[in-house]
Amino acid sequence: MLPDEPRQSTDRSPEGGPPGCYRHPQTATGISCTRCERPICPRCMVGAAVGFQCPECVGGGHAGTRRATTRFGGALTVDSGVVTRALVGINIVVWVLAAYVLNPRLGEVWSLASAGRAHPGGPYGVADGPAQWYRLLTATFLHLQWWHVGLNMLVLLWLGPPLEEALGRLRYLALYLLAGLGGSTFAFLVAGDWMNSVGASGAVFGLIGATIVMQLRNRGPLAPAVAFLVFNLVVTFSRQNIDWRAHIGGLVVGGLVALGLMYAPRERRGAVQALTVVGAVAVEAAMLLSGMALYGA
Repeated sequence: MLPDEPRQSTDRSPEGGPPGCYRHPQTATGISCTRCERPICPRCMVGAAVGFQCPECVGGGHAGTRRATTRFGGALTVDSGVVTRALVGINIVVWVLAAYVLNPRLGEVWSLASAGRAHPGGPYGVADGPAQWYRLLTATFLHLQWWHVGLNMLVLLWLGPPLEEALGRLRYLALYLLAGLGGSTFAFLVAGDWMNSVGASGAVFGLIGATIVMQLRNRGPLAPAVAFLVFNLVVTFSRQNIDWRAHIGGLVVGGLVALGLMYAPRERRGAVQALTVVGAVAVEAAMLLSGMALYGA
C-alpha cells in the first residue's frame, strides 16, 4: 500500500482495540510510522531520529541519498580483505592440486607454455590458437613449489588489503587480473616461440606498481614501496629460471591501470575507470595477436 492511499478497514481491530499492522493485520500495535502514520508492529518498525518509520518510508528516504564510497569510487565495506583472501585461497588450492593430486597433469595443462611454428610439433600451447589462450590466465594461479606459492601469497597478503580497501572489491579484482594477464601476454609476445612459465608473480608485481601509484596519489611515503620494487627487480634479473617478462609486463600494466583508476577525475570517474579497464584489455589483446602473428600457425 502506498503512503497516500486511503486507510483500509484492517487498520483497526474488529474488537475496537489497537489497530493491526499495515503489513501484518493480525498483529495489533499502538505504534505508527512518524512519516505516513500507518500502524507498524515490532517486526516492521525501523528506528528513526524521532520515533519509528515503516520499511517503505525508510526506503523512500534513502532513495535520494548518495552512496558512500572510497576515495577512488569503490563501495565501503566492513572487511577490506575478502577478495585478497579468496585469491590466496584459490592459489593455495591450485598448488595442492598441481603438486600432490593432479601431478603432473595440471601443471602441463595450465602452464603458460608455448612453442612456435619453427619448432617440431609446433605451434603448441598459447601459440596453437584460441583454444589454448586460457593458459594466459590459468598460469597466474599455478605454482608447483611450496616456496614459490608461499612467497607470492605473503606479498599478496601484505599489499592486497590496503589496495582492496582503497579501490573497492571490484576495481581491485580487475587490477589484479589485468596485471596477471598483462604479465602473461607480454611474456608470450617476447618469448612465445619457446617458453613455459607459471606463477602469480606478474599479478603481484602489478600490485607493487599500484601501491607506488597509490602512495603518489595520497602523498604517502614512497621509500618502502620503491625499495621493495628495487629488491624484487634485482632478484628477478640476477637469478635464472625467473620469467622477468611476466614480472615487467605485470608491473607496467598494473601501474598503468592504477593510474587510470586512482587519478580519474571525480566528476567523470566511472567513465574514465571503465575506459582504463577497456584500454588495458585492448593492449593485452594487441600483444596476444602480435605474438600469434610471430609464432602462431
